[in-house]
Amino acid sequence: MKYHETANIFPLMEGKEFDALVRDIETKGQQEPITTLDGKILDGRNRYRACVELNIPPICRSYDGKLSPHQFVLSRNLHRRHLSKSQWAAIAVDIQENLAEEIAEEKREKNRLLALKRESEKRGEQLDPEIEKQVSVLLPKPARDAREETVQLLAGRTSGKPISDAKNIKEEAPDLFDDVVKGETTLSQAKRELKDRNFVPPDPIEGMYRVWYADSPWDYGNKGIINDDNYGRAERHYPTMSIEQLCDMGDEIKAHCEKDAVLFMWVTSPMLDVSFQVIEGWGFKYKSSFIWNKVRHNFAHYNSMRHEFLLICTRGSCTPDIKELEPSIITEERNTIHSRKPERFRDIIDMLYTQGNRIEMFARFDDEEINQRRKERGWETWENEVNTPITRDS
Repeated sequence: MKYHETANIFPLMEGKEFDALVRDIETKGQQEPITTLDGKILDGRNRYRACVELNIPPICRSYDGKLSPHQFVLSRNLHRRHLSKSQWAAIAVDIQENLAEEIAEEKREKNRLLALKRESEKRGEQLDPEIEKQVSVLLPKPARDAREETVQLLAGRTSGKPISDAKNIKEEAPDLFDDVVKGETTLSQAKRELKDRNFVPPDPIEGMYRVWYADSPWDYGNKGIINDDNYGRAERHYPTMSIEQLCDMGDEIKAHCEKDAVLFMWVTSPMLDVSFQVIEGWGFKYKSSFIWNKVRHNFAHYNSMRHEFLLICTRGSCTPDIKELEPSIITEERNTIHSRKPERFRDIIDMLYTQGNRIEMFARFDDEEINQRRKERGWETWENEVNTPITRDS
């Protein structure tokens, strides 16, 4: 027997779970009938598979039609299926698509009946009683929204954002979507895999530089988790790079780096340990640090996170050009633009290092005043608009 398309929204049982069902039916017999619609299995695909494996005739019954096929299938699976949040989000995508088709068909039927009604009124004729009955049932129905109905049907098991993420994965990587439905990967893992597939190598660096300033687009992985979404806040604003991808830039950076050079690298507390891999990969050694006291609270797990590190690293011999010492802790309240760093730190760099070409890596802002100021002070900016788009907090 074939499976109804609505039933296929839910993944089939596999492995030990299915083996247990086979043993149960072998021991007790098929206790619950298989429901069919138009000759296809609407509910009971796993029971049918078990009967086929045991070579016993399946017990079937026809669908009574009291609920819509979607409502019926959901009612049979909502409480007996132990699915993850990721699976529910993926299932919601298929439900929403099916509902959208159902609503579109209903709209077409409404328009057809309305046209018949208007035509009969125009001719002064009465509608066929059967058509009149359909008109009285269908035309008064309010407009429907597939997205809203999906969320309502799933009774709080998922919401708009995960559904949108799952829909995007289905459109761009059907194989990853299938893995999410089966429970073989999570929605967050699939998003990461898709991001890696879509990664665009950074633009080439041009010129030779003594002073480097970097605000790397750190990929937080499972560091900085927001609720149940394995994305750090940076991921919500621009595509990030993994430690491996950042380290892979090392050969190019070394090729454009003066023998004696300095690197100022921004890093948050969750990424502090792994940042040293990037520093070493770029050919620098850690020497010291500034601490930016942001005053305002940032997302964190263990404390009220109000600071960020600006690590000072050197290649060869590159102590400051002047002897004046700045305080190691700089207090400036952060603003609402994600990842925006105070210009005070660039001022400090310019004061400490008066000589040599300078470049800012991963510049990602569209502030014309700041950009003009950078140019006037001899700063080159390296960015890749595909990898580091400008996005502001809402």
